[in-house]
Amino acid sequence: MGSTDVGPLDVLMVRFPGNQFKGEIAPALGELVANGLIRVIDLLFVYKDETGAVGSLELADLGADLEPGFVDVDGQIPGGLLDEEDVAEAAEGLDTNSSVAILVVENIWAIPFIQSMRNAGAEMVDYARIPADVAQQALDGLSA
Repeated sequence: MGSTDVGPLDVLMVRFPGNQFKGEIAPALGELVANGLIRVIDLLFVYKDETGAVGSLELADLGADLEPGFVDVDGQIPGGLLDEEDVAEAAEGLDTNSSVAILVVENIWAIPFIQSMRNAGAEMVDYARIPADVAQQALDGLSA
């Protein structure tokens, strides 16, 4: 894979208070993958039970009730980027009886744009991501 074959990576941490992960995000994630917009590089669930014990699950470890929702991304995840150090770091900020999904996604949609910038001799000097809720607040403020 050459340098122009890789899009920028994002690491997302999505918290589920009360360990109430029901899988509703799985079809939306699968649609992004199916449409060629992103590629899921790694996915790990970290949880802290009511006693404070920490554990983690990879996609292959999901129970039968959640696994079908991830059918579009299962088998396409190379994995290996997230490890026990990431589990420990994520668990530090978790309340008891809560969990977090850590996703590493590649922004495939950006690859042609990156290649065209390189072809034009341009260089990326900085990159920032503004969370959707912050962006919505800013846009609401503009229209007020």
